[in-house]
Amino acid sequence: MFEHILPKIVAIAVNAGQAIMEIYADPANAVMTKADNSPLTQADLAADRVISAGLADLVLGWPVLSEESAQIAYDERQGWQRFWLVDPLDGTKEFIKRNGEFTVNIALIENGEPILGVVYAPVLDVCYFAARGVGAFVRRGAEEAQAISVKTHAPGEPVKVVASRSHADERTAALLQKLGEYQCISMGSSLKLCLVAEGAAHIYPRLGPTMEWDTAAAHAVVNCAGGLVCNKHGDELRYNKPDLHNPEFFVFSTDDEVFLTFIAVDFSGAAH
Repeated sequence: MFEHILPKIVAIAVNAGQAIMEIYADPANAVMTKADNSPLTQADLAADRVISAGLADLVLGWPVLSEESAQIAYDERQGWQRFWLVDPLDGTKEFIKRNGEFTVNIALIENGEPILGVVYAPVLDVCYFAARGVGAFVRRGAEEAQAISVKTHAPGEPVKVVASRSHADERTAALLQKLGEYQCISMGSSLKLCLVAEGAAHIYPRLGPTMEWDTAAAHAVVNCAGGLVCNKHGDELRYNKPDLHNPEFFVFSTDDEVFLTFIAVDFSGAAH
């Protein structure tokens, strides 16, 4: 089933990206502030409208939880076995900075697990997409889509770490020092998880706060590419929690037992 649905979700994400780009092209685009003081642009709202309409047109009957509709009460959504989890514009700070590192994110959640995900970066014209039983892929511009997979760190090589461009912090820096020799790649939005999924980085540690819609789509891509998105105990991130908050998490290959050990032994020391 998902091999038929996935191209349709990719098309919806690309259409949302086009709506974003129409606003991005105007340097005078309006930036507002939400109740939690986080930025909100007209592009967030335009992309949300495109995605909501596109998913409704599929007539699949699955509810939609978007960052822009996050006020849906847990009492209503706790019984959802399958639903769409959407971030119409992930990386609003990157959008405002105009560095191009923002994405459209659409995920399908089933019983708390991300089973399908599309991450589209409209400025870069790069799309990562994946579904359980189908695989994980990246398409750049007009090129043919290519299958992707995570890369296991080999002994003796520098650890390639991807880190947030907008959320660097002392705790992450202290943690990285314990990795030994490493190379750091800075990136915005959910593209960080996708870099691990395609083998461009070995690990992505995120010690700062995130919401479920920030990670769900890319989490699906990572899983289908042979990777793991886990908390400090090695447990996979789950979705549709009452508060929709993610714990601190790590992204790496499921074959990298060294990183699992590293987290278990060293994380607590870096966290305090």
